[in-house]
Amino acid sequence: MKLNRSFLILATILIFLFQNSLFGQRVSGELKKWHKLSLEFEGPNTSEAAEDNPFLNYRLNVAFKHTSTGKTYLIPGYYACDGNAGNTGATTGNIWKVHFAPDETGEWTYEVDFKKGKWAAVRTSAKLRSAAYMDGTKGAITIAESDKSGRDFRGKGRLQYVGERYLKFAGTGEYFLKCGSDAPENLLAYEQFDGTFHNDGHKDDLVKTWEAHRQDWKEGDPSWKGGKGKELVGAINYLASKGMNAFSFLTMNIAGDDQNVFPYVDYDTYDRFDTSKLDQWEILFEHADKLGMFLHFKTLEHENQGLLDNGGTGLYTKLYYRELIARFGHHLALNWNLAEETGDWTATPPTFPLDLEERIRLAEYVSSIDAYNHHIVIHNGEWFDGLYGPDSKFTGASLQTNKADFSNVHKSVLRILQDSKEAGKIWAVACDEPGDAQHSLITDEEDPEHNDARKNGLWGAM
Repeated sequence: MKLNRSFLILATILIFLFQNSLFGQRVSGELKKWHKLSLEFEGPNTSEAAEDNPFLNYRLNVAFKHTSTGKTYLIPGYYACDGNAGNTGATTGNIWKVHFAPDETGEWTYEVDFKKGKWAAVRTSAKLRSAAYMDGTKGAITIAESDKSGRDFRGKGRLQYVGERYLKFAGTGEYFLKCGSDAPENLLAYEQFDGTFHNDGHKDDLVKTWEAHRQDWKEGDPSWKGGKGKELVGAINYLASKGMNAFSFLTMNIAGDDQNVFPYVDYDTYDRFDTSKLDQWEILFEHADKLGMFLHFKTLEHENQGLLDNGGTGLYTKLYYRELIARFGHHLALNWNLAEETGDWTATPPTFPLDLEERIRLAEYVSSIDAYNHHIVIHNGEWFDGLYGPDSKFTGASLQTNKADFSNVHKSVLRILQDSKEAGKIWAVACDEPGDAQHSLITDEEDPEHNDARKNGLWGAM
């Protein structure tokens, strides 16, 4: 009897080890509180261009549970080609990834849910079948305390909306006052990112080199493909060196002002993602975390707010936000700006406007996918009326005003604070575009004192 029991225990251990070996399960990253860790699995061997679309017809989720507290997070994953596409340029492979930033020390267990079926990525049906491979795989990891300090967000914790006027770091309890660059919106239209945007005939002359900031890259800073990326990494270094703590960028401006930034394999395809380009974006964003730079994700703009599903929260819209959250939701300090200059406020909108109900529905979808409950904001074209309230998933405003001297920033901020408070949930408000359409913060040479910006913009927003 003892022999049989020992045999069963040994067999169970061998099956577990075989399962983990079979599916190539690997954990990488610093196993510390607030740090990014990655689970990597060997799944179906496919490609960005496969007829059976790996981005759409598979759904990878991993449920993480903290053993002591019972706290759980359901984190979406993504298809990663060979797992190192940012450096190899791969478009094929069998690697699937999940990123997680734990907020507790000690043991976390996890369980993999990997499903297959038509439109599986954006369906919630229980009828989806197992995709086999790593589906059902379980494991555990042990997380140590963070050893980071200074500006590095990994020493501060996740930045959270806590029902107050300002966001607060979960680790240190510090409030965060955002002060950074809101331009250029086409920051990611960078010639050294992979992709087809460089010469696809859509405003190729607006692609940037960031050459002036090559000098700001430092030894030990990241790059990709044997030294690419130094100019843009240097640009973020420059902003941090000037005391800034945030920068913003569009992640999709197809049909917009620039037309060179999008996560897809090309300008006209909305259900297949460029894995190497998105890996390279992640290299930049990960560096920004270490510098203490808040990431302002501007996900749509006025011109393309209705591009994906004619203003609805349909298949392409859901897939777009799921991929963004799967790849970048682990970052500690960010907001999801659901659209710039949103709504039906121009005579001839280029795409169908997001109406009030769809803005609410989109915020609800993003909140349902983002297990970390990051700050969700939206930009005014139409005002924010109808978006306030205790049940709203919006937690703040990305404000634009229209005076060259920034003179109506303060009254606009006060209006939003008062209206949101009266509706039952005060918002965290950032004035991201305090000037008019022609004016931002002009150069020191033109305006060495910056009195309007300091008095009306900076203090006006606080």
